[in-house]
Amino acid sequence: MNSKEWRSKALSLCLIVATIATYSMVALAGSEKVTGELLVSGNNLNGVMVNGETAQSGRSIFSSSTIATPENTNATINLGKIGNIKLAPNTTLALSFSENGINGELLAGTVSVLNAENKVNIKMISGEIVTLNAGESATAGSAKAQDDDKNDGGGAWFIWALVLGGPAAGIILAATTSNNDLNLGGGTTVVSPSR
Repeated sequence: MNSKEWRSKALSLCLIVATIATYSMVALAGSEKVTGELLVSGNNLNGVMVNGETAQSGRSIFSSSTIATPENTNATINLGKIGNIKLAPNTTLALSFSENGINGELLAGTVSVLNAENKVNIKMISGEIVTLNAGESATAGSAKAQDDDKNDGGGAWFIWALVLGGPAAGIILAATTSNNDLNLGGGTTVVSPSR
């Protein structure tokens, strides 16, 4: 064989290897596995533990991870369109998630749902499963979810009734007790400086 044939065969072999490598990378990149991102805030940015290892902001979180926050440090797990959850200080949560939703087992502390595509199911220490919507929290040891957003009215109407109703009641009382005779200028005489 001459050198021209060797070069041609070597080039063909390189092209075949490049083609196989490209297609195998495309096949590996096609997996639909969901991952999350850890965002840490607070005083101890290096104290958050993921599966027993120290983790910093930006770390990838995979399903079936256990996340633990130290004192004075919060952790937010951003799961993209699936949702975001926040762990308060001194919280331990075994987290699992998929395209269909978020589940977890709360071992200690408080977890809050910032937003979620579907409801979030949290298993408590007692074995009870609490379903949380966006804006709700669950604390280990408590039986019910706590609503963080307080947008459902609650006792806020009472404050507005006092703010708006108090002055209105005062005006009505003043108008009815003086026989509709209101002296707005007082009883003083006004003297004009020029005549």
